[in-house]
Amino acid sequence: MQIQLSELFAADGMQKRYQVPIEMKAFQSPAGMYPIVESHPVELEITHVKNRRLKIRGSLDLHLEIPCDRCLDPVDVPIKADIDKDVDMNLSEREREEALDGQPFISGHNLDVDRLVCDELIVNMPMKVLCREDCRGICNRCGANLNHGKCDCDVTELDPRMSVIRDIFKNFKEV
Repeated sequence: MQIQLSELFAADGMQKRYQVPIEMKAFQSPAGMYPIVESHPVELEITHVKNRRLKIRGSLDLHLEIPCDRCLDPVDVPIKADIDKDVDMNLSEREREEALDGQPFISGHNLDVDRLVCDELIVNMPMKVLCREDCRGICNRCGANLNHGKCDCDVTELDPRMSVIRDIFKNFKEV
């Protein structure tokens, strides 16, 4: 959703509050696409401080479905974040993009709330997602989820120092 910012420039100190629903259904990050399973409207308070400088404050509350880092089962991850941005509208579009260090969520006099949300999600994504603390992951041979049961793979670890002898026995094994 786009918010028109030009009406805020009528007077210094002018402030508006917005409750904006999140329109995107999934979040595209560098690591992959994650569906948004639950979202609440983004609360925004935009203030024209003075001389075309804006303060954008707000809060974000949504749930993403992210695969577990060990077993790949989907995990409902709640993300709550505070939004705190200062924007100088006197700068050119290019200078503003460099100053914001991210996607340009302001184009002309329009604030794109979904792009602002994406910027905040990138910063607030968890480093590691686990379905539970004692997640056993997947078998590295057959790919079975070890949380649901054991697999029939041979998991004996052989001493790497014995690999030369093992190769000799393989070469002389009768068919």
